[in-house]
Amino acid sequence: QKQEKQPAGGFDETTIPRAPQGYTLKFTFHRATNLPMADINSLSSDPYISAQLNMSLPARHKEDPPMRFRTPTIRRNTEPVWNCDWIVANVPASGFDLKVRLYDEDPADHDDRLGNVHVHVNGISGDWEGIHEQEFKIKKRMGSKRAYLIRGCAAMFSKGMHMDGELVVSVKLLERTESNDEGRTWTVGPCAWSQHLSPLIGRLAGTKEPGKKNQDGGKETERYKYVSPLSPTWPTILTADPQNSFQANQFQLAGPVPPQLYHRYVEFKPFVAGMFTSHSLRGRILNRTLHHQFSRVYNYDRSTVYGSFPSPSKEMALKFLDLVHYDQGGRIFTYVLTLDGQWRFTETGKEFGIDLLSKHTMHSNVNIYIAFSGEFFIRRLKNPGKPPEDQTTQPPDPIAGGPPDDDPPRDSACYELLIDNDSGTYRPQASLLPVLKEFMQKNLPGLKVVTLDCNADKDKMNRLKTQQRERKKAESNGRA
Repeated sequence: QKQEKQPAGGFDETTIPRAPQGYTLKFTFHRATNLPMADINSLSSDPYISAQLNMSLPARHKEDPPMRFRTPTIRRNTEPVWNCDWIVANVPASGFDLKVRLYDEDPADHDDRLGNVHVHVNGISGDWEGIHEQEFKIKKRMGSKRAYLIRGCAAMFSKGMHMDGELVVSVKLLERTESNDEGRTWTVGPCAWSQHLSPLIGRLAGTKEPGKKNQDGGKETERYKYVSPLSPTWPTILTADPQNSFQANQFQLAGPVPPQLYHRYVEFKPFVAGMFTSHSLRGRILNRTLHHQFSRVYNYDRSTVYGSFPSPSKEMALKFLDLVHYDQGGRIFTYVLTLDGQWRFTETGKEFGIDLLSKHTMHSNVNIYIAFSGEFFIRRLKNPGKPPEDQTTQPPDPIAGGPPDDDPPRDSACYELLIDNDSGTYRPQASLLPVLKEFMQKNLPGLKVVTLDCNADKDKMNRLKTQQRERKKAESNGRA
């Protein structure tokens, strides 16, 4: 029987262009001085750095996203100290152009640019001495006029205040990169993570963090119901408790991402190409809307939590389990893995709003190419020393010594990660699931990884996810 022709997209077999071995460099963003004041009330700023690394390496496709890095935000400071490292492998001998933008974080409005710095290096060799805590003048031309106006007014009344700011940056040559002549760079580390909380979206979606103690000392499992914007209680959701917030997570995994993991969006409808490329009026509107949704879900504000690990470790696996609440609540998560190894994920489900917020297009920030996408969930194992398929798991069967009655065991070997390729947006190739599994096991030591093919394992996958939803419902009603 003739197979129905599939729409364009999905797995792309284009190989990475070959190039000579490059160098592994450590970029350090130390500190900045004399930054402008973006907040007139505090006469200060909430600065962070957004850096982009440009090189002469040819890309597989021109739509491949560039290498980017973001520092945590320093609160109320015009003399911020970050001391953040970014280790990048296979930077070519032809050099690089590091474009650094400094911003003031303002989640209520828009982030004001405080200035730019360019670090340009024409060439790298084995005896390159690097850059050691060099001061670079911050260019004000593209900065916020309002911020510099406030700075200028303040400088009029203070003799020790100057208008010119500086950024201190180091670049250290670590080693010659071991690679298979692949013409690409990747992030080695640190493995930074961030947790983004939205009380507004949390109330809309009806989510609640499990495991909180109630007044009687027991576990709270109640969930919020959808509140209409027309309801008199609507204004209260804007000041909701953080434990009721919708949670989005980003985790930088140690590269390189296997080169086979390379997928393009699927043109399952005529408007989809315009949405990803902004080539039509409808496409531009959809593209802009999805970018805005991404910035709202992965919003940086005072509630954002940051952390990092030098390299993959059991502690890093435990942090991942903490972000997904171990096996509590029967959660199912939607994820996207970017080409540079950034893992983005949020809870998904049939509740109001969560499905809308968990689409892979949004998680990718409307990127044309990604590494992989799908869904995953966590289960607890009764016997950590046995293979997952040969033993009892929770769910479906209750296992003592953990949620919902007790705190979860803090040992990654007690859990399994079940991850699939269930994504119509990018249609990841099932034959690459073993490659994804190996990459995940390398980054999450101790955690058992099981893959599911959304087509070949459809019945099993649906059965397991139904068990997750039943577990979630039982815990929500206090029956678990």
